[in-house]
Amino acid sequence: MTNPPRSKTAVVIRHVVFEDLGYFAPVLTAAGYDIRYVDLDQAPLSALSPEQPDLLIVLGGPIGVYEVEAYPYLLEERRILAARLAANRPTFGICLGAQLIAATLGADVAPMGHKEIGFGPLTLTDAGRRGPLRHLDGAPVLHWHGDAFQIPSGAENLAATALCATQGFAIGRTVLGLQFHPEVEVVRGIERWLTGHAAELSAAGIDPRALRAQASTIPPEARIAAQRMFEEWLSQIG
Repeated sequence: MTNPPRSKTAVVIRHVVFEDLGYFAPVLTAAGYDIRYVDLDQAPLSALSPEQPDLLIVLGGPIGVYEVEAYPYLLEERRILAARLAANRPTFGICLGAQLIAATLGADVAPMGHKEIGFGPLTLTDAGRRGPLRHLDGAPVLHWHGDAFQIPSGAENLAATALCATQGFAIGRTVLGLQFHPEVEVVRGIERWLTGHAAELSAAGIDPRALRAQASTIPPEARIAAQRMFEEWLSQIG
C-alpha cells in the first residue's frame, strides 16, 4: 500500500491583516500546500524555523526595510531570510517582502522620492518574458509603494514601469521578489486597502475614489493571469 503524498507547508509572514495572499491562496491549496500565516502579534518570529517550511512567503507592509530601530522585527525577518536563502530554499516576497529579500542579499533599498500607487501594466524584460511573469504581459497590476529595491547581485531583473525600473527579480528557480501586488483581490479586497492605507493616500494627495474607479475596470482576465503566473512558479520549485 502506497503512502499518501506528504502535505507541503507554506509559511506566510503577514505584516498587516488585510495584505494577505488574496488570489494566491487557492493556487497554493490546489498545489497541495497547507498555509500557515505568521502574524506579528502572535508567536514570535524567533520561533520560526528558517529552513523547515517547503515555501516561505513574505508579504507587504507600510514600512521601510531600513526602519529597524522603530520596527526591530525587521532584523529577525532578515535573519530568517539570510538562513533560508543560504540554503537555497524556495522563497517568495511581495513589496516589503521583496525589499527584505533584496536587502538581505546586499542590494540597496531606498525611497524613490515619489509614490507609485494605482493600476498599470508592466514592461517585461527578456528574462521576464521567458519565465512565469510572461502571464502578466499587458495585464494591469496594482502598484503601491514609495520605496524600491536595486536588483541583487546574481539576480535577473524581470520587469519595470515608468515610475520604477525594478519591479521584480528572480534568483534561479527558487527565489522570486515582486515590487507590485498581483495577489490583491480587486473586487473584494480593494476597500480594505483604501481604508487601511487612508493616511498614506491622504499624504500623497491621492483620492481613494479614483483608485476605486480604477479597480472597477480591472477585467477578470487579470486575476487569471496572476494565478497562472504563481501556479507556474510553484511548479518550478516542485
